[in-house]
Amino acid sequence: MREKQKFQFKELELGVCYYPEHWDKSLWEDDLKRMLQSGIKTIRIAEFAWSKFEPREGEFTFDFFDEFMAVCERIGMKVIFGTPTATPPAWLTLKYPEVLNANKDGVLYRHGGRRHYNYNSPKYREKSCLIVEKIAEHYGKHKSIVGWQIDNELNCEVDVFYSESDTIAFREFLKKKYSTLEALNEAWGTVFWNQTYTGWEEVFVPRTLLQPDCNPHMKLDYIRFVSDSCISFCRLQSEILYRYKKEGDFITTNGMFGSLDNHRMQDECLDVFTYDSYPNFAFGLSENPKENTSLNDRKWSMNLTEVRSVCPHFGIMEQQSGANGWNTHMEAPAPKPGQMMLWAMQSIAHGSDYISFFRWRTCAMGTEIYWHGILDYDNRDNRKLAEVKKIAERVGKLKEMTGAEYKAEVAVLKDYDNAWDSNLDIFHRHVERASQREIFVSAQLNHIPYDYLYLQKETSIEDLLGYSLLIYPHPVIATKEHADLLQMYVENGGTLIFGCRSGYKDSTGKCVMKPMPGEFAGLTGAFVNDFTFIGPGDNEIHMEWNQKVFEIKIFSDIIEQYNSEAKVLGRFADDYYKGAPALIKNKVGKGTVYFLGSTFTREIMEELFTETRIQSPGKDLLELSSSCELAVRDSIGKRWYIVLNYENKSTEIRLLQEMKDIDTGESVTGVLKLEAYETKVFTL
Repeated sequence: MREKQKFQFKELELGVCYYPEHWDKSLWEDDLKRMLQSGIKTIRIAEFAWSKFEPREGEFTFDFFDEFMAVCERIGMKVIFGTPTATPPAWLTLKYPEVLNANKDGVLYRHGGRRHYNYNSPKYREKSCLIVEKIAEHYGKHKSIVGWQIDNELNCEVDVFYSESDTIAFREFLKKKYSTLEALNEAWGTVFWNQTYTGWEEVFVPRTLLQPDCNPHMKLDYIRFVSDSCISFCRLQSEILYRYKKEGDFITTNGMFGSLDNHRMQDECLDVFTYDSYPNFAFGLSENPKENTSLNDRKWSMNLTEVRSVCPHFGIMEQQSGANGWNTHMEAPAPKPGQMMLWAMQSIAHGSDYISFFRWRTCAMGTEIYWHGILDYDNRDNRKLAEVKKIAERVGKLKEMTGAEYKAEVAVLKDYDNAWDSNLDIFHRHVERASQREIFVSAQLNHIPYDYLYLQKETSIEDLLGYSLLIYPHPVIATKEHADLLQMYVENGGTLIFGCRSGYKDSTGKCVMKPMPGEFAGLTGAFVNDFTFIGPGDNEIHMEWNQKVFEIKIFSDIIEQYNSEAKVLGRFADDYYKGAPALIKNKVGKGTVYFLGSTFTREIMEELFTETRIQSPGKDLLELSSSCELAVRDSIGKRWYIVLNYENKSTEIRLLQEMKDIDTGESVTGVLKLEAYETKVFTL
């Protein structure tokens, strides 16, 4: 069982990101006072300001931020201080080019952007440790500081590293893991296409090949290496900060990005996890915002569910307050009236106890001149600032909810090996992503909250038994340890659902010579006899189940029960496998396992919720339209029911019994009208 997080916010409150180096000093005091008047009590600073502390190598000065911190102390503004390692200064990258990351061809990423360094350069680690130590030594006991942010958005923009330092570190990583080249060659299957290594100096990070990334087993280990490198870099800084910070001040980092075991980073390096929430991104340039197939900004709740799995009581370091955009790419509309409140409440509903907006004022220079903040370039009060004040008023009424647990009866199982493998494996990626999306959509439309639960070394049976239903959509990589843990869960009365393409790889990513679903066959009581993608020239494939017909999407596993306890629930109705089992139910101990020979659709998932008797936690209290999300947060003796309307039009909800409206303090029942983007919080 994972240890509880080391830090929790004591009181739900608002913050904002602020960059004093971007503005004339004459603005500082007025800015901070206007923040406080608007309900903002904390600012994040300094994460891109290395040259303000070390303008030339070995020359340290704190005059600029001393002056600014004095204003913060005088005004009464709390501060989260950032370490500035996301943007190394020009003098450093010019003198020590080995600190730079490179592309696959070895071409260095030069100074002028951000995140252009590599984690494994001994020189960059040395210089990073020095600047962090100098800053922590100087500001560690400052009374205005309440927390520290490490770097900025680790693995954002680039999560692959091809410098010479990375190759050297990769070899050491592999030596530690495999000890011998013989073991490495076996794990990577290098006999295929004559890739066998006879000396460690022959091993490199991925390089430009005629067939990109043609050894999947090597690439899986490489992603593990990238994660390990990032966590090591984060740990270097956290160990320094722990030596100097005040007791009670927290250490965090922001964002949640790929090729990174965020759970391990949280456990080993951080007190609390903070996320950067930009729901406008969920619309996607390739999607039609008028179509509701992916639920648009409501889809951002998937990300927040992921964050909650890392840290149940997290913070938002950057909450969207304006349109997103750089001058080089990205464009998006401004949040409409009510959407700032909606998106802030979306974060709070999923477990955030701190909301920090990005940013106070839109930058007038640089790449992010279109990444809009609360205030625009003209610095005048506007509708967004007025909305922040309303959010602050709402947050003030929710302080009792701080630390309350997000309640879910269902969990979708994940693990990093399968997450990374599905990103690398084009054959499987479409299957995994489609099912994850459709499970989410079905849960949302049926108002069923769920968690993500990552299977890790420390995951215990107690972690699993907290849920009535577990869904493990397509665990391609199967281990005996995971199979044994799931066996215990089901035998103790749990319900488990698998989808197609399960259990045909081992932890190296190699296919096993066993009938699918491999290690999970004992749980499913069934084997896969045949399988196929549903091709573009195929007619629609359907499954008949419960006297209903469901369309089968993307992939079909043609399955057959071998266990007398296994019963066929649904059968394929089309193509050469017409009549073959498509859905099997197997009794295991006190529990039940379902095996679906396909990807999940929202319709199939809705029927599975009914089959497994999973209902909305508000079923006896609230009738909600499909445009609304329901989240429940629970503290000892009290529950909050949070209703979020994502539509740009009004909708009606019905309270089936008397509940208290947090905003008005009044008891309400019956039909209520929610305006476009309106949110409500009720208690009994």
